[in-house]
Amino acid sequence: MPNSYQNVLAFLFAIEKINKNPHLLPNISLGYEFHNFPYSHWKMLESSLILLTGQSDIPNYSCRKKNKSVAVLTGTSWAASAQVGTLLELYKFPQVTFGSFDPVLGDNGQFPSIYQAAPKDTSLVLAMVSLLLHFRWTWVGLVIMEGHKGLQFLSDVTGEMDRNKICVAFVKMVSTHLVSYMAAAKEYIILTKETSQVNVVIIYYDTDFLNDVNYYIEQNLLTGKVWVTNSQWHADMTGKSFILNSFHGTLIFSNHHEEISDFKMFVQEVNPSKYPDDFYLTRFWFNNFHCSFSDADCSLKDCSPNASLVQLPASHFDTTMTDWSHNVHNAVYAVAHALHEMLLQQAQMSLVENKKVTVFSPWQLNPILKNIQFKNPAGDQVNLNDKSKVDGQYDILNFWNFPEGLRLKVKFGTFTPHVPQGQRLSLSDDMIEWATGITEMPHSVCSESCQHGFRKTSQEGKPACCFDCTPCPENEITNDTADMEHCVKCPDDKYATIQQDHCLQKSVTFLAHEDLIGKMLAGTALSLTVLTAAVLGLFVKHQDTPIVKANNRALSYTLLISLTFCFLCSLLFIGRPNSATCILQQITFAVVFTVVVSTVLAKTITVVLAFKITAPGKRMRQLLISGAPNYIIPICTLVQLTLCGVWMGTNPPYIDTDAHSEHGHIIILCNKGSLTAFYCVLGYLGSLALLSFTVAFLVRNLPDTFNEAKFLTFSTLVFCSMWLTFLPIYHSSKGKVMVAMEVFSILVSGAGFLGCIFAPKCYIILLRPERNSLHHFRDKTHSSK
Repeated sequence: MPNSYQNVLAFLFAIEKINKNPHLLPNISLGYEFHNFPYSHWKMLESSLILLTGQSDIPNYSCRKKNKSVAVLTGTSWAASAQVGTLLELYKFPQVTFGSFDPVLGDNGQFPSIYQAAPKDTSLVLAMVSLLLHFRWTWVGLVIMEGHKGLQFLSDVTGEMDRNKICVAFVKMVSTHLVSYMAAAKEYIILTKETSQVNVVIIYYDTDFLNDVNYYIEQNLLTGKVWVTNSQWHADMTGKSFILNSFHGTLIFSNHHEEISDFKMFVQEVNPSKYPDDFYLTRFWFNNFHCSFSDADCSLKDCSPNASLVQLPASHFDTTMTDWSHNVHNAVYAVAHALHEMLLQQAQMSLVENKKVTVFSPWQLNPILKNIQFKNPAGDQVNLNDKSKVDGQYDILNFWNFPEGLRLKVKFGTFTPHVPQGQRLSLSDDMIEWATGITEMPHSVCSESCQHGFRKTSQEGKPACCFDCTPCPENEITNDTADMEHCVKCPDDKYATIQQDHCLQKSVTFLAHEDLIGKMLAGTALSLTVLTAAVLGLFVKHQDTPIVKANNRALSYTLLISLTFCFLCSLLFIGRPNSATCILQQITFAVVFTVVVSTVLAKTITVVLAFKITAPGKRMRQLLISGAPNYIIPICTLVQLTLCGVWMGTNPPYIDTDAHSEHGHIIILCNKGSLTAFYCVLGYLGSLALLSFTVAFLVRNLPDTFNEAKFLTFSTLVFCSMWLTFLPIYHSSKGKVMVAMEVFSILVSGAGFLGCIFAPKCYIILLRPERNSLHHFRDKTHSSK
């Protein structure tokens, strides 16, 4: 294969450069020999025996008399290196591998005489996952070659992908000739129906034996896929031309190497006449330069003029050095430096012992090879000690193969594992040529990202990357982080936007005078206050008339004054609350309404006493004349003040906030403090009102022109009905509505007293003054008799 032959040319190039170097192995020329390893374990052992002894029939007997190798370079397969290494280890024969780094070969207990020229690739997984994260590819397939390295890569890459929330769509393990006999069938089903929707596939190659896999992909025209692979990948499709190329746009991770500038010039000068013993080169020349064979000596003739490997398209021969060719180059230099060091040690020893030492055994190179470190001609640091090696830097290449045969690898990025995490990956996205049929950066996800205001919910039986998007509950958001699994609840002082993508600061509000409902309630309270004051003035003006003097004139004045304060106290509930208003609201409401209800009770008892007097000197007459009903007001008020005192002393009202009732607003309101005390105050008021209603109801039919028992009955009925309705509505409402409901109840119940008790009297005073006289009263009495 042309890619493998490039390793041979790199080997020859390094040896020739060393032989021309006056400072490295001066006066010594390196020789070499090649052994081709077919895909057979026995053939590998046979070639190894020939390398050691010159024959393969009798072990431990060498037919070599003059030329003996001091080291062997093996690659690219781990199986080949391990197979050969097991035999060579019996003789402590130095072996330098130029395949990809393998931790198993670094086991000094099993293979102490094997050295690896390749840099460590333990950061390859991290580099690939970093690339996936950069392009936000979370749904990725894996095609991995069988073997211990493939299994280790599978374990590492799935672990790293899982840590970064990238899901494995499928895993396809591919057999090779050196691992499974099944590979001979050449049937590689890479993408099946259930995995064909995956747009990004990682292919991990370990050796150069996967052309059958490449060929299957090409035959099935699996275009539109992004292939991400390591440097062992190559598209050796010699003689196979496809209109559409499946590998165009492949992303390749290759070990970083400084360019060896003289190599292309060396390749340009390579030809069969320079290396006549190289049968493969002769055959390659014959196939690519239209040559013919001479009948006399089988030499080539009639070839294309100025034929050179550099003139061939990349599909036939790529002059850019691969990672393996760089490793071959470094391996040759490592053996040369080790040999140079050993010869220096022998020269120093001969000077000390005054004895010339010219013979050495290959095993003597092992201590030197184990610790050797040097820089190759390109400036790269070479180190064969596996323990002191560091992870190498990666070049990220983009494979351009459109039109077919271009075979150009363009560097568009790097990955450096030894820098801070955010600086490791460096890419030039605009340089990337994507796969055939893709005009923009491809998308590879199992489920599209959830929009703001939605959270991920996993799909049963599917990987974490496959999910549904569920709307967030009210006042919860998903912020700029995509695909959140949990919605974030906004703080109490903030609220979610309509898109539910961030929280906004809530504005502070309260039942203000500027609000429509505040204006209406305040206007109603002031109107009722003025009306009550007008009624009081009217009664004062007509204080000597029978209708005013009836049913205790002083109680009527007290009731009107207390109703005035009742309407005014509702204004305490409107406006921005503070600690003082919160306390005054409840105390004023409780005390004023207690005065109102107790006054109504006193008026009711006055009516009862008036109609119970049948003879002079009776005890009830004394009670009525002494004004005993008037004492009901201070006694009832004192009880209510006691309840309010206990309330204020234990758990008084205070300023509170309601951040949930009204969207986007924080409502400032007064908290009742002790609900028990609040309900005791209301219960006491209710009991007084119920008592007044009961007494008034019993005497509603007593005959008298100015009997107001019926009016008292209706007023207490309105009051009780209003507050019985208020309690459930108050509990079900929140925020400003709750405050407005409380104000409304105060105004309606006060207006009920004002209208039911005083409206009929005002009607008589203003519109029927003739009825407001003793003469009319006597006439009506005589007519009734």
